[in-house]
Formats: sequence, C-alpha cells, structure tokens
Amino acid sequence: MAVQKITRRWLTGNFSVVLLVIISVVIGVSLAIQTFYYNSARQFILSRADSVATLLEDHARDSSSDFSSQVRKLVEDFEYKEKMELMAIGGDDAVLITSSGFEPAGRMDMPDYRAALGSPDGVGEYIGPLGGEKVLAITTMSKVMGEDLTAMRYVVSLTRVDEQIVMAIFWVTMLAMAVLLIVIFSNSYFISSIVNPIAEVGQTARQIAQGDFEVRLAPRKDDEIGQLCEAINNMAEELSNAEQIKNDFISSVSHELRTPLTAIRGWGETLVRDENPDPATMKKGIRVIMEETERLSSMVEELLDFSRMQSGRFALETQRLDLVAELSEAVLIFTQRAKQEHKALLYEEPADFAPVMGDKNRLRQVFVNILDNALKYSDRGDTVRVAVSIGPDAVAVTVADTGTGISQEDLPNVKTRFYKGHTTRRGSGIGLAVADEIVGMHGGALDMGTTVTITLPLAP
Repeated sequence: MAVQKITRRWLTGNFSVVLLVIISVVIGVSLAIQTFYYNSARQFILSRADSVATLLEDHARDSSSDFSSQVRKLVEDFEYKEKMELMAIGGDDAVLITSSGFEPAGRMDMPDYRAALGSPDGVGEYIGPLGGEKVLAITTMSKVMGEDLTAMRYVVSLTRVDEQIVMAIFWVTMLAMAVLLIVIFSNSYFISSIVNPIAEVGQTARQIAQGDFEVRLAPRKDDEIGQLCEAINNMAEELSNAEQIKNDFISSVSHELRTPLTAIRGWGETLVRDENPDPATMKKGIRVIMEETERLSSMVEELLDFSRMQSGRFALETQRLDLVAELSEAVLIFTQRAKQEHKALLYEEPADFAPVMGDKNRLRQVFVNILDNALKYSDRGDTVRVAVSIGPDAVAVTVADTGTGISQEDLPNVKTRFYKGHTTRRGSGIGLAVADEIVGMHGGALDMGTTVTITLPLAP
C-alpha cells in the first residue's frame, strides 16, 4: 500500500541519515579521545624529560661528583619508574642502564632514538609494539657535552591507556545508540500521527468517490492534518448537498417535461380520434399544444444554456444597446399573461436612455427569467412592480412582487444551479442560475432578496 511505502521510505531515509551522522560522530569522538589520551601521555613524558635534563645539566656542572655515578643514581632512583621506564643511552648507541634494574640483553631496536638523531630539536617518538605490548617511547638527546651519555629514553606502556580509550568509546557508542533509539521512537510516533490519519483520509476519500457522501472524518487537532480532515468533511457535505439538489432537479425536470408532454399527447389523441372536431375544440387543443410546446422549448433552451456554461462554450455577442428598450419589450411579453392570471404588472418606462454594452438576446433572457419567476411566485390579485434607476456609472433594474416570495432559508441558494425552493411551483430550477451567469458575464450583479435587483455598468 501507499501508506506502507511512505512509512518505509520515511523510516529508511531518516534512519539512514541519522545512522550515518551517529557513526560519523562516534568515529570523530573516538579519534578525539585517542588523540587526547596519547597527547596527555606524551606531555607527561616530555615534562619528566625536561626535569631529568635539568638535573643532568646540574650534575655535569658539579665537578665534585662523578657524572656517571650521578646518572646511574638518577636512573635507578627515578621517581616515576612505576609508570614508565627510563633508559640511559651511551655513545655507542647501547643502553647503559634502565630504571627497571635489568640490564638489556643486547642491542635494542630503538626507532625513536634513530628519529631523535635526525630531529632538529633532538626529540624522537615511537608508538608501537615492544616486548609483546604497545608502548609510547620518546628519546631526547642529551645536552651534556663531553660525557659518555648521548640520550635519555622514556618508555610508557599504552595498555592501560588503550583500555581507557576503549571504555570511553564504549560509553560514547552507548550514548549514540540511545540517541538512535530515541530518534527511531520519535519518528515512529511522528509517522503514526501523520500516516495513520492520511490512511484514514484516503479510505474516506475512496468511500466518497464510490458515492457514500454521509461518511465523515473524526475531528482532529488544529494542524495541517486537522485542516485536511475538515476540508474532506466540507467536501463531502457539499457533494451531499449537490447530489440532493441534482436528484431534486432530475425529479423536477422529469415532472416538468411530463406535464406538457402529457397535455400535448392528450390533445393530439383527442384531435386524431375525433373525425369531425368542433372548431372551438380544435382551436383550444391547438392553442394548448402550442403553449406546452413553447414551455418545452424554453426548458430545453435553459438546459442547453446551462450545458454551454458548464463546458465554457457560452459566448456573448456584445453591442451597444438601450437597456430600457429591451426591458420594455420583456415587460410587454408578460403583460397579457399577467392579465390572464389576474395579476398586476406595473411598469413606468423612463424617458432617458440607458446605454450598455451587452448581448441583446441574453439580456432579454435575463429579464424574461426574472419576470417569469416573479409572476410564478405571485398569486391571484398580487402586484409585480418593475422600475429602472439610471445612475452616473450604472443602471439598476428592480423587480418586486407582493406574492409569497422566497423564504429566508431558500434565499441563499436561489442562484445555485439545480436548486428549486418551492417544489410545488413549475420550473427547472436553473433559470436564475443562468440569469446570474449572464449578468456576471456583462460585468454586473444580480441580487436576490425581497426585491430582485439587476445592476449593469453603463457604456462610455
């Protein structure tokens, strides 16, 4: 699964980086510890060597005593002989005496002595095996001239030093392992707090994709994951509402289509069966058929307009026109209908022009939709008032009626596509949505409330 891949990649990537960093730190600290201990041993030897060199110079200046005896006594009584071995080297490069009290069994291999012979400061150093153990040997050339003493050699065993280095490295490694475990634990907790919610979001998204719009994610902390869960829940809520609106729209359109088709079919069958129809009956039937056909044509045109809007193929053919003239023609279309329905349609045409840049047919379609909607939601005896207000930069057309109006709960959704508040009233539920889209394309605004207001900018 994708979640497992994310977890594996996260753990592998972080673990590899952290492990590489920890290994580098352990190696660096180990080298630093070894350098520190070895430098400490080296400084300890060199400090003792300075003290011995000073004593040798004092003995060389003291003519009352034998220098060789003083050197033997110095070596044999060396106060640090428990920690290091002191050797006196003669002119033939042979060890004269050692602080251990044992005479050397022949000529010794002394790399540090050879290094001191070629060194500008007369000091040579050697780290390596000697007599089965690792040692640090430092040779300093003697500054006493004319005596049978060429150098003093100091040898320290590094066995205890290496043991201390190993112990220090061990504790550093243990500390690094503890840090690594803490990093792994914290990463695991962090991953579980992110990947697990993501897995839940993915499962919920799949359910929503399969049509289950009732599923919801549990609320989480106010972070990015919580915001994602809230967005998924909002999306599911919107899809659920859209699905409900769509179903209502299909049901409404099916009903709206069935009603005129039933009337057309009924009158058509009546006229076909009647061999000698009464002229009045025939005229009435033909009128009903034409009215219902007009209703069907209007509904189909709305659906086509909606389809063009959805696909981005809805275009305007703009020209300079008088908005008042277009509104007056639309009002004239509904005047006769208002009389037949015993409703009052009041309109006083202004004397001034209202020039706008727009599509003549589409603007008339907007007025027709608004007026049709106003009469549709008005009852017998109600009044629909149409007024025009021309300002310096814009023209406003208001349509108000004394009918049932739009309820407060339906008001925010009246311009939503497919939404139909009064299911008992005829209509597809997309007329206002199409009208709002057309007005918006003209740079205007369509405001719905107790009064419908259409605002369009005036042409220069």
